[in-house]
Amino acid sequence: GQSSPSAPNARPLLPPTAASGEAGNGGGRGGGERAAPKAALLPEGGPSDGPGVAFGSGGPAIPPAAPVSERAARPAGPRDSGENAEASPPPKKPKYSQQEREAVCQAAWQRRKDRQARRRRQEEEKERKKNLAKVLKAQRPGECQKYIAVVLDPVLLQVEGGVQIRAALQSANYSCVVESQAVPCSITWRRKSVLSQAEDSNEWTEEPNLLVLLGLEEFLSMVRNYKQEDQGCAEQKETLQSFVTRVMEKMPGKTLALTVVEVEKYFRCLRAQSKKRLQQATVNRSQAEDRGDQRKKQVKDPGLEITRLDVEAALVDLQLCTRVQVTFFESWEELGEFATMFTKAVAEAPFKREQQNTGFSFYLENKWCRGVKVDHSGKGLFEVWKRQIQQFNRVSGEMAEAVVSAYPSPQLLVQAYSRCSSEQERENMLAAIPVRRGTGVTATCRRVGPELSRRIYLQMTSHDPDLCLDVTG
Repeated sequence: GQSSPSAPNARPLLPPTAASGEAGNGGGRGGGERAAPKAALLPEGGPSDGPGVAFGSGGPAIPPAAPVSERAARPAGPRDSGENAEASPPPKKPKYSQQEREAVCQAAWQRRKDRQARRRRQEEEKERKKNLAKVLKAQRPGECQKYIAVVLDPVLLQVEGGVQIRAALQSANYSCVVESQAVPCSITWRRKSVLSQAEDSNEWTEEPNLLVLLGLEEFLSMVRNYKQEDQGCAEQKETLQSFVTRVMEKMPGKTLALTVVEVEKYFRCLRAQSKKRLQQATVNRSQAEDRGDQRKKQVKDPGLEITRLDVEAALVDLQLCTRVQVTFFESWEELGEFATMFTKAVAEAPFKREQQNTGFSFYLENKWCRGVKVDHSGKGLFEVWKRQIQQFNRVSGEMAEAVVSAYPSPQLLVQAYSRCSSEQERENMLAAIPVRRGTGVTATCRRVGPELSRRIYLQMTSHDPDLCLDVTG
């Protein structure tokens, strides 16, 4: 019944945990009893077979090593930190000298200055384009009238039709200003600056146009003085030419235009008076003959009457010497309409000058210079064929039209040449085609002629690239 003592080298048949438990208790219990495992001696996660566990030893148990994940999660001890510091020392900040620091600051300041300058140039370019768009918009017809002001002389409003002139301008939505001018009875124009910041800004530019109204009596007096001067009168009086010279001295740089109202009415009255005097002279002559008075009574010529011929002579002299024209009007209503149209022309002048400011002295968009559009259906080929014939020297549009009407395509013309029996017949095949010019009673008719017929034949059949078709051209 008693158990024999176990040999010293014998290995117990208990699990490792149980053997360890018995070793911890000093083997005080019998072999028939099993000691319960102690939780303090077991590692977390169950038993381990690592090298730190001793079976059957009587000493204290060594806990197994922790997993790799737990070692990574644990904070490094002082020994580990020292080892890492010795292995990879922290980078030291470089030390710059005073000159290097100043150079870095200067480069940063220069870059910032360049960015500011670039941004400023971009803003200036944007503002310039914006202002240019405003100027172009203000020059367009329909918009330019808003920036024009008509300056009327107070003397002009005191004449008979001055109020009608201002009413005509205001009815066309033009701004009218009454100011004293250097030349009485004159009209000038001002243009408001488009780029003014404030709406009520007084930035105005004078336009180079000047319209002056001459009274009828004043105009006739100038014509009469010119007539007397032309006849050799030594007395110097004001003529149209001297008046224009005086005006240009007062307002240099202006383009002057003169207007006169009711000149035709004066000529009608003059004709009526002349007819009446002639009738009176006839009656007086017949009465004198009845009384037997043989004395001849001549009609007194006042000598101050100005004829249409005198007016035309004075106007021709004025245009040749000063290049200033005088415009006549039947009524004050016509003068008001003319002032309105003149104002519109002044307002649209910059826009028209900009349109005419092209890089070429000629236009390629007219009918002859531009190309011919040919669609997929072949429309336009007839015009191309006509243009080819018209490229010959001394060939008009009527001659080309006559040739292409007889032979509507180059292929038909070549086929006609192939049907001819001789070279002479081919050269003169087109000579008899009639060419008609004009319509009605002024219409004329001629023929194409043998010379053009020969040139067209050589052009259509010759294989010599150096052949001269027109020796005289």
